[in-house]
Amino acid sequence: MRLHNLTNVPGAVHRKKRVGSGEGSGHGKTSGRGGKGQTARSGSSIRPGFEGGQMPLYRKLPHRGFNNYEFRTSYAVVNVGDLARLDESTSEVNAEVLAKAGLIRAGIENLKILGDGEITRALKVTAQKFTGSAKAKLEKAGGQAITA
Repeated sequence: MRLHNLTNVPGAVHRKKRVGSGEGSGHGKTSGRGGKGQTARSGSSIRPGFEGGQMPLYRKLPHRGFNNYEFRTSYAVVNVGDLARLDESTSEVNAEVLAKAGLIRAGIENLKILGDGEITRALKVTAQKFTGSAKAKLEKAGGQAITA
């Protein structure tokens, strides 16, 4: 199958709704905008959460607590099995090597090695974190797990 062979399933593509084209179309007269008022006018929009001047719900509810989202530390994760697929000439592995190999995105500073998969050759791996099983598998294969 190629891109030029792909077709949409029947019913997936709808024709454009043409409004204001006579009463018989079902979208005539007010063109689907209902009666009069703010929403019937052109260029009008009511922002999300606006309740017609009533105190909106998001202002009624108390805002308390702390969210760690913007202070979190995120890691790019790579499995030991993925390290085994690296080029045979590679003996030292770090974030730059993995980015060149396409296993993680370029410019990522934090790297964590997970223990899924098997490895048979000795690799010297530098990362910020290792799981216990990943460290054990690397050292069993004769390699090193260096915490940066």
